[in-house]
Amino acid sequence: MRMPLIAGNWKMNGSLTLVEQFGQAFAEAALAPSVEVCLIPPFPYLGAAQAALAGTPVALGAQTLNPEPSGAHTGEVSAAMLAEFGVRYVLVGHSERRSLYGEDDVAVSARVVSALEAGLTPVLCVGETLEQREAERTEAVVLGQLEAVFDALAPESRRRVVIAYEPVWAIGTGRTATPEQAQAVHAAIRRRLAAYAPELAETLRVLYGGSMKADNAAELLAQPDIDGGLVGGASLKVDDFLAICQSAG
Repeated sequence: MRMPLIAGNWKMNGSLTLVEQFGQAFAEAALAPSVEVCLIPPFPYLGAAQAALAGTPVALGAQTLNPEPSGAHTGEVSAAMLAEFGVRYVLVGHSERRSLYGEDDVAVSARVVSALEAGLTPVLCVGETLEQREAERTEAVVLGQLEAVFDALAPESRRRVVIAYEPVWAIGTGRTATPEQAQAVHAAIRRRLAAYAPELAETLRVLYGGSMKADNAAELLAQPDIDGGLVGGASLKVDDFLAICQSAG
């Protein structure tokens, strides 16, 4: 049985006040032990979030990393630095990193390897644009992004990755893939995982990352191959994010 994971990606949003509000809310909230929760604030708030979430069941995540261990990379953050703040999960290959900052499959693969070497769990983001979906290339694009990473990993490393399917056309647009659309892609991902090894299909978590909200979370999470959510805008609202977490319980 795969434990659902609900991860809140704040992107370039938030404040120290919001960090404290989340820490207090999750210290008081009754979360089902069968659900894992992760909060992913911007880098400057990692220290505050580590302190605010101490004693709560919420894990800490980061939004990206540089694959190099150190060096002259102004503005970048390494996996070892993230680990020092108690970070457990790190997003890799988010669509905004791919489209806005030029991270291609090679760069994404290097970041996954770096995260794994530091003991972090990479959340590999894959997804198609509206143009690619309308051209009926969804599976080719999504599975191609997956294969670019998994082909380069040793079998034991593949078992340590979380996958997040994020239809790019549904991120921040107010549009959401129907549960059936989302399930179809998740099922395709799981079939491809099974081709690597049957146990990967059975154990790896595949999250949905396309505008999950409090009012659609339960229906999405009820799909057999959706193991949680990578939540964007709704993760900035304490009550909404808590409601999504409770939907997964």
